Amino acid sequence: MALHLLYESASGYSLFLAHGLDEIGQNTEAVRNSVSDLNRFGKVVKLAAFHPFESALDALNQCNSVSEGIEKSDTTKYDVSVLYDDHVECVVTGVMTDELRSFLELNLPKVKEGKKPKFSLGVAEPKIGSHIFEETKIPCQSNEFVLELLRGVRLHFDRFIKDLKPGDLEKAQLGLGHSYSRAKVKFNVNRVDNMVIQAIFLLDTLDKDINSFSMRVREWYSWHFPELVKIVNDNYLYAKVAKFVENKSDLSEEKIPGLTDILEDEDKAKEIVEAAKASMGQDLSPIDLINVQQFAQRVMDLAEYRKKLYEYLVTKMNDIAPNLASLIGEVVGARLISHAGSLTNLAKCPSSTLQILGAEKALFRALKTKGNTPKYGLIFHSSFIGRASARNKGRMARYLANKCSIASRIDCFAESNTTVFGEKLREQVEERLEFYDKGIAPRKNIDVMKAAIESTQNNDTEMDVDKATSEASAKKSKKKKSKDNGAEDGDPMAEDKLTAATNGDASEEPKTEKKKKKKRKLVEEEEGEEEQVQAVKNSNGVNGASTEDGTAKKKKKKKSKGEDGQEDLAAASEVRKKKKKSRSEAEE
Repeated sequence: MALHLLYESASGYSLFLAHGLDEIGQNTEAVRNSVSDLNRFGKVVKLAAFHPFESALDALNQCNSVSEGIEKSDTTKYDVSVLYDDHVECVVTGVMTDELRSFLELNLPKVKEGKKPKFSLGVAEPKIGSHIFEETKIPCQSNEFVLELLRGVRLHFDRFIKDLKPGDLEKAQLGLGHSYSRAKVKFNVNRVDNMVIQAIFLLDTLDKDINSFSMRVREWYSWHFPELVKIVNDNYLYAKVAKFVENKSDLSEEKIPGLTDILEDEDKAKEIVEAAKASMGQDLSPIDLINVQQFAQRVMDLAEYRKKLYEYLVTKMNDIAPNLASLIGEVVGARLISHAGSLTNLAKCPSSTLQILGAEKALFRALKTKGNTPKYGLIFHSSFIGRASARNKGRMARYLANKCSIASRIDCFAESNTTVFGEKLREQVEERLEFYDKGIAPRKNIDVMKAAIESTQNNDTEMDVDKATSEASAKKSKKKKSKDNGAEDGDPMAEDKLTAATNGDASEEPKTEKKKKKKRKLVEEEEGEEEQVQAVKNSNGVNGASTEDGTAKKKKKKKSKGEDGQEDLAAASEVRKKKKKSRSEAEE
């Protein structure tokens, strides 16, 4: 059976043919010794085909596909610098690309269905060999014998490729190694958990430093004003008051409004003024007071910076691990991430490990002395553990660790940031607390997760609807702008449309036109009746007036509608009587 070897180098794919080998009779140690000699190795292994990479980006894509399972179709959507973002990386460890498949099908014999192939392909990675066999039905093998042959190919690769210049292979390996490691290190900027780790470390150190510095301010200023320690308990407010008071001998009732603004308590401000009058402290020189004030100002600045750092930590936790933050809090969640090393490491931890994170010394001490192991570690700082009773603290810690592991995995591997799952998990923990205290049965986890998934889907649909409405409104605004621009440019059609839109709605226009038509018909009918009456009067000589008088009377009749109605009735009756008389005379 012929043996082909697939070798992936930094410059391209190569296929070697190993002939004249008896795998059964060969010893691995003998092969290892013969590989170093090019004359012996060159007679057995020969180059069959070589497919160079088109560019450095193509080489990086192929390397990622073979090693990490990222296909080229996935990597072309993103920049090389963000190649290893969470939503790009696959779970598979080896994938055959289209280039590799075409290269193998072109240079290897075709595998006929129903017949056993007379060749095999030797690969270095068994997983990519299984993927090649699934896709192309090419039999692959990976064992010590094949690995030793591939080691010889790697050792003498520059001798097999004739057109390869000395130094080109080393440059290709160096460039590919740099780009691969650079892409491996770079993650999404918005989801870098290293910032959370540094922030929580700095927050803990600031808490210790601010406490120690505040105690130093209290001890230093107590030589001058010892009664102030019992009145003001808060460290930050004490530093503020010490900075404001300066010398106690200058403290008078005029400074009470300033003290009330700092302490937000007028009674304490008056008490400080009264205590300063009968203080037992010794006087300090101006230089000593200046140093105390400067140190108090530094402590105040550190306390304000600590508040800003806490706000920064809250925002970063909502970006990186929103579900974990909404479940257990920003500070405890950040401590868990920092202790695990990263959010990915925390997601990989089982709930039993997460439960005792931070209590490793107690765990190993208990294992060494065969005592009781600890029930909780860093999650003890959560409010849920404190609210549970003494006998239920261990149960609550185990249940909370379970929910924290679920939340961390959702945050690590989910594509979109949402707090729905964290809120639902928090509700489950609350229900479990009520179950331990009152015996109320909690909901099942599968029902809660289904509700969370439905709510996220509804949120996504609402977002899509909002986007569609915003796009429609944007299109309408663009059309209006185009109409306004047309009217400004002197377009008569645009002016007519604008006047039609501004002088009334389209629905009101037809109604007004119908009313006008009805009025016109009524006026025309009245005028026709008036003309008939006037013609009759003129023919019989009743009025004896000229046609001009008739026209003048018509104008008067239009003005007075009530009089017109009575005169019309009288004239109509006269016309009827005269018609009857004319008919009777004609019959006679």
